[in-house]
Amino acid sequence: MSANKESPGIRLAVRVTPNAGRNEITDLKDGVLYIKIAAPPEKGKANKELIGFLAERMGIKKASLLIIKGQTSRNKVISIQGMSNEELLKRI
Repeated sequence: MSANKESPGIRLAVRVTPNAGRNEITDLKDGVLYIKIAAPPEKGKANKELIGFLAERMGIKKASLLIIKGQTSRNKVISIQGMSNEELLKRI
């Protein structure tokens, strides 16, 4: 293991459908993860729910996830610290 203080992390493209009946991952197609989120897209509620859902699903802390693009869009890019692409695929 390297002695880097900062793990490079990965970026994940996500397409979110808010106001769903429940939180669930529905598909992984062309490098985009499709997720349904129960929260409405108001005042950041869906974004907060998305981060919480992904953190729980992957078994990592919410602080390891950050929406870096698409705060107000269905199409988002999420930075995940301390995880490789291979590890991500195992956890989702």
